[in-house]
Amino acid sequence: MNEKAKSVIKNLYYTVAANFATLGISVLLNLFVPKLLGVREYSYWQLYVFYSSYVGFFHLGWIDGIYLKIGGEEYDQLDKRNLGSQFWYLAFFETIVSSVVILWAFFFLPPSNKTLILILTAVVSLITIAKTFILFIFQSTNRIKEYAQLSRTDRYLYVVFIGVYLLMGGRNFFWLISMDILSRLIMTIWGMYRIKDMLSVKLIRLKNVLPEIIDNINIGSKLMISSIASMLIIGTIRFFVEKKWTIETFGKLSFTLSISNMFLTFVNAVGVVMFPLLRRTNQEKLPTLFVTLRNLFVPITYAILLFYVPAKYVLAIWLPDYAESLKFMGILFPIIIYEGRMSLLINTYLKALRKEKTILFVNVSTLSLSLILSIIIIFVFGNLTWAVGLILISLAFRCNFAELFLCKSMNIRVVQSMVLETLLTVLFILSNLFFGGSFISTGVYAVCYLIYLLVNYKKMIQSFNEFRGLLKGT
Repeated sequence: MNEKAKSVIKNLYYTVAANFATLGISVLLNLFVPKLLGVREYSYWQLYVFYSSYVGFFHLGWIDGIYLKIGGEEYDQLDKRNLGSQFWYLAFFETIVSSVVILWAFFFLPPSNKTLILILTAVVSLITIAKTFILFIFQSTNRIKEYAQLSRTDRYLYVVFIGVYLLMGGRNFFWLISMDILSRLIMTIWGMYRIKDMLSVKLIRLKNVLPEIIDNINIGSKLMISSIASMLIIGTIRFFVEKKWTIETFGKLSFTLSISNMFLTFVNAVGVVMFPLLRRTNQEKLPTLFVTLRNLFVPITYAILLFYVPAKYVLAIWLPDYAESLKFMGILFPIIIYEGRMSLLINTYLKALRKEKTILFVNVSTLSLSLILSIIIIFVFGNLTWAVGLILISLAFRCNFAELFLCKSMNIRVVQSMVLETLLTVLFILSNLFFGGSFISTGVYAVCYLIYLLVNYKKMIQSFNEFRGLLKGT
């Protein structure tokens, strides 16, 4: 095995190890925090998590543009003075934006827990965007070890802070949010130190670097708007649920989504390594590599669905207050398949091929469809189960829609596989609806999954052998 292949495996080890640790922390946060806090305090904490997931978009695509431009380059080859100047101008801009949000919330919104959460979200936005800049520098230049350290260590600190706080009897969401902000701040300062040669430069005058900033925003805004639309596909439904029902209902839905998202941890880990790798790969090899990875990855994600019923029973015993909401997992659990494929393969390929307009079109189209249907389902029919089902339908539609565009550009036929996979997803959901998410439903799905494996057996073996060959020849 040559040095490049060893480097790929080493980077995968760093990211998978980092995300394995993150998964452990997610288990602690998602299983112990809701049990100790109570539904109401947990729901306010989840509202902060929901709001803070959108703060990264306040940079207007600035960082995304840098990411797309420098992806695959070596760190020593970067124009550090230019990038360092952009970091500080970005920090100044975000300070102004955060200050405006804080002042507006303080003076024009009524005092409430939701107003407090909005102010804390504005505070964390400045830290989050600075951290994102540094993470993108590490990822783009293949400094995966430092990327893994920066992305995981603040969660280590956070779980230690929370553990001490909860052991001392604390049960207030405000302090949990404050500790999240503190842990992010500490690690962002560490990240700034790791690229101090970039940040300690003499600033280029704003008028001289402004054309570069505008160009980065122009390039990255498509990706940023795509990301916003992507998050709003689920976000609008969650927001409407909170408006239509109660903060507790919002919290229970958020809990179910959190459990499903825990299984995406390792998928996202591999995706981190793949972008710079694909940017350095011969374009002619990309279609073959896509088919190989798809034939291996998709069957693995469908195997994860076998863990739904055991996970449901354990969680119902551990968190009886959330037992009723766990039935939604039988509908939501397949988002692992679609979000995983979108994150690992489709989005990564579209970015590597510089098809930001395709990503934008797919996400905006899906968001428009989701928005219309969610208004009808939630505010006209008032049906929570249908609203939850809409989350899966929207994500499945987006994944398949984007994959059709991608495969058409690479002359790959994938429709037959999509139909078979959609059928398997539907059978999983129906087995849970008819048999109440029992071990009988697991048995029914296991038989269906076994048939799926037999149908795809030859393709999987061929792809596995091709992957081994590609790795040896990397």
